[in-house]
Amino acid sequence: MWTWFHRLASPPSFYRLAERLAPWLGAASLLLLLGGWIDGLMFAPADYQQKDAFRIIYVHVPTAAVSLSLYSAMAVAGVVAVIWRIKLAECAMMAIAPVGASMTAVALITGMLWGKPMWGAYWVWDARLTSELVLLFLYLGVIGLYQAFDDPRAGARACALLAIVGAVNVPIVKFSVEWWNSLHQGSTLLKMGKPTMSAAMAGPLYAALAGTMLFCAYAVLRRMQNELLVRERGTRWVGELQRAQAVDDRSASV
Repeated sequence: MWTWFHRLASPPSFYRLAERLAPWLGAASLLLLLGGWIDGLMFAPADYQQKDAFRIIYVHVPTAAVSLSLYSAMAVAGVVAVIWRIKLAECAMMAIAPVGASMTAVALITGMLWGKPMWGAYWVWDARLTSELVLLFLYLGVIGLYQAFDDPRAGARACALLAIVGAVNVPIVKFSVEWWNSLHQGSTLLKMGKPTMSAAMAGPLYAALAGTMLFCAYAVLRRMQNELLVRERGTRWVGELQRAQAVDDRSASV
């Protein structure tokens, strides 16, 4: 029953699967992002209160949502790495951290740009903004902690503990606008029930969100492949991969 799981957890099997999946994820993410951004930035109707300033939502909301999803995935990978000591879970953690940090940084920057015309200031110590900033520090902490260890497996275990403990911040970010008085508006689309946006506005946002998710999946897969190659250098399957790549390079140059 669990044969497929053990096969997927094998570094060479996962590497080959990622090699097949990544191009499709990259192409799909490009199409969805272009479609969502073009439709949202050029054709969606302006908001009746915020006018055209609201259009930054098509970058801000997807990156903010994905920043939480990626941290949750990193924490789950950390649990797997601590309990079952699966190398692939460690690679997943270390591949997710830089991608998640980038998405969080973009969410914070676009949120600041959006906040200036709405609140009159780029930054306020609002519950949502502050907890999202803490999320960025947690991502950076995982990246920095990993670099502090010479042994990648020991470093990954330490990072796993930090990621697991830091997961308490995810619901704080998500529900901060409901738990505390906040300048940040509540969710208008990513919530239970009917969205409070028109279909003409919500459609491009769904496309941008799906495109951002697929792009992050593509980036994580590619980073996991790189991490596996570094960790598995000297193994037979990596050697065979290098020889096959050398043959392809020579054939292409002829």
